[in-house]
Amino acid sequence: MKKLLFLSSLLLSISAIAQNRMTPELLWQLGRVSALGMSKDGKYVLYSVSTPNAAENKSIHKSYAIPVGGGDPMPVNNPDSMMNNEKISPDGTYLISSEEVKVKKVTGRDYYPNMNKSNVYIFDNLTYRHWDTYTEGKFGHVMLSPLVNGKPGEATDLMKGEPYDCPQKPFGGDEDFVWNPNSKDVVYCTKKEYGTAYTLSTNTDLYDYNIVTGKTTNLTAGMPGYDIQPSFNHQGQLAWLSMKRAGYEADKQDIIVSDGILKLNLTAGRDDIHVEGYKWSADGSRIYFYAPINGTLQLFEVNYPGIKKEMVQVKQVTRGDFDITGIVGQTGNTLIVSRTDMNHAAELYTVDLSNGTMKQLSHVNDAVYATLDMGKTERRFVKTTDGKDMLVWVIYPPGFDATKKYPTLLYCQGGPQSALTQFYSFRWNFQLMAANGYIIVAPNRRGMPGHGTKWNEEISKDWGGQVMNDYLSAIDALSKEKYIDRSRLGCIGASYGGYSVFYLAGIHNNRFKTFIAHDGVFDFRSMYGTTDEMWFENWDKGGPYWDKSNAAAQKSFSKFNPSDLVAKWNTPILIYQGGRDYRVPIEQGQQAFQAAQLRGIKSKFILLPDQNHWVLTAQDALVWQHEFYKWLEETLK
Repeated sequence: MKKLLFLSSLLLSISAIAQNRMTPELLWQLGRVSALGMSKDGKYVLYSVSTPNAAENKSIHKSYAIPVGGGDPMPVNNPDSMMNNEKISPDGTYLISSEEVKVKKVTGRDYYPNMNKSNVYIFDNLTYRHWDTYTEGKFGHVMLSPLVNGKPGEATDLMKGEPYDCPQKPFGGDEDFVWNPNSKDVVYCTKKEYGTAYTLSTNTDLYDYNIVTGKTTNLTAGMPGYDIQPSFNHQGQLAWLSMKRAGYEADKQDIIVSDGILKLNLTAGRDDIHVEGYKWSADGSRIYFYAPINGTLQLFEVNYPGIKKEMVQVKQVTRGDFDITGIVGQTGNTLIVSRTDMNHAAELYTVDLSNGTMKQLSHVNDAVYATLDMGKTERRFVKTTDGKDMLVWVIYPPGFDATKKYPTLLYCQGGPQSALTQFYSFRWNFQLMAANGYIIVAPNRRGMPGHGTKWNEEISKDWGGQVMNDYLSAIDALSKEKYIDRSRLGCIGASYGGYSVFYLAGIHNNRFKTFIAHDGVFDFRSMYGTTDEMWFENWDKGGPYWDKSNAAAQKSFSKFNPSDLVAKWNTPILIYQGGRDYRVPIEQGQQAFQAAQLRGIKSKFILLPDQNHWVLTAQDALVWQHEFYKWLEETLK
């Protein structure tokens, strides 16, 4: 029996590998590479590979070490033992960590201990739920423990029972709290706002805790936007990422460095740079960072000349149609990064810092890719209705034949202010779409970093304005090509992209034959009343709908609300909705589906009760994919 099971499994594996085009099942067999760091001696890169197991609906995790110069990866059972523990103070006497601490009463059991079987939440302010979780009165706090014979002793709560989080929720991590090289100070980031005030503010600050005096100092007082990801060089100079304006989560993100007295913005002089991530050079004289530029994410370096602002120089290190998605570490003149493109999931690469040349280091998915026909990606530039040149990515099916006609999908990016680059998604996977015979048109429309600050900001308070013209300009320009079947155009997207689908469904003038929206904003009023982060709504919509004196808000709610356009809907629409999505809550998808059904429009509603704004488990994701292509087959082919 065991031999038969093994043979069956082997045949299934061979069958999956033998095909020459991407499928949903093959996509969810790819290993997902995550860098862990450098070995203590700088000779190895450590990384983990998460491989989904659809049958078990979970992932298998393994860790490896690979020589910086390349070679065969070695399995590692305890990668932490090979790396420096940056949470131990440089002098080896203390450990910092994060721990959830109960600070506020929230549940019925908190208020009425004798009713321990109750299932009740009692809220008196906003932030009662965030991303995909209801608040239970616990907050992540930085804890300081003395090390005795290598073991942590009794911990001190550096945040003294305050109702604030470090790491920041929902996406913060260990990068939110770091040691000063002097071993006397811990710097952590948090937003010291609670409840309703928290939902209205983006004022995340950096705080210094001195372990000798017990004193906490706000290092970014007077800086009202995001201040995140603190990091010291060996000389004790502090860098971090900073946004200038209060309440604006997509403001230009710069690198600030402080010598303890003066602060210097290293990227202020580049209007086209919005820093996504960074790392100090080994000698502490410069910073390497990656940022969107012209439809890709590229590696840059900037020197730190002390207080001499005029001597700051930003240099682009890499170039090409790919994305640099993370910086792992440095050894000599070699930097290790992660990299993707629209045909390849993340792998590790080395970068020669002298000339920007790259060499692939990890090869987790090479064997699979070697069996696949890849679609071509192409840059096109389209003239917008206001006379601008807009970059549009076009992705072609494998074996593309210009003498044939192909169904085509307009892809609408989310964010709304997120870059549309050479990313590799396990849901909105262009390689898989192309493998199913579709051409994809993906415009870098208004509201995307990498094309200058003005271009990025032109979407704020104008969700249904020029950006919609950008979408239509892109699909109209490409539709002039003989190989585009204008009778088989579809429009797809999630989040703001889902909003775009709902909005375009009311104004497309019969361009599209089908629509697909995932977690899209459908109704502005109910969105304003149920979403979890109000600073976003206030900035992007202009303010509350009830403020009749606010011209920007009144324009948004009266002109750009998809639910007001339902009378013009006339096209089949598939709607996905995550049940635990508190950013774009469930009623958005429900209302859109109900409207389509009551209008007599062919429509389908796919509810994923356990998913948030994303789809994170294998079997739910595979159902998502199969329904996606089934719908396109029904309505577009």
